[in-house]
Amino acid sequence: MKSSEGELTIGELAGDFGLATHVLRHWESVGLLHPARRVGDRRRYTDDHRFRVALILQAKAAGLGLDQIRAVVEAPDGPARRDRLTAFLAELDERIERLRSARDLVAHAVDCPHEDFLACSRMREILHDCRTPGNPAAGPPVCVREPFGGGRVVPDR
Repeated sequence: MKSSEGELTIGELAGDFGLATHVLRHWESVGLLHPARRVGDRRRYTDDHRFRVALILQAKAAGLGLDQIRAVVEAPDGPARRDRLTAFLAELDERIERLRSARDLVAHAVDCPHEDFLACSRMREILHDCRTPGNPAAGPPVCVREPFGGGRVVPDR
């Protein structure tokens, strides 16, 4: 049973998405969600809030943090939102490239013809040319390489 015509309680809104109410309260505390109004001490939400919760969940699934989501939704207009998402898209592309490289490395280890991939000269070459994690001057720890059939290892930009 819904609270009143067109309005939802925090429990109803959270329940629509399988969330605990404390998640919505946290989103409120970081400025992502604002109740339409309060009746006494109780929050009331509308269908627009359903849209906002769905947007937040999809943005989180895409890898955006709450600060990034807030920056997007609080941007003054559509072009500003696109600018913020364009920056995030570049971050995603870089992360995807690193994941592809990591996947290629693991795939080589799995398919390596050596009994122990740690003894494989190709694996050693790949790992030697990678930058060391934790070294600020080194940049990202995963190499960007040509596919393993390419035979050449190129350190990340």
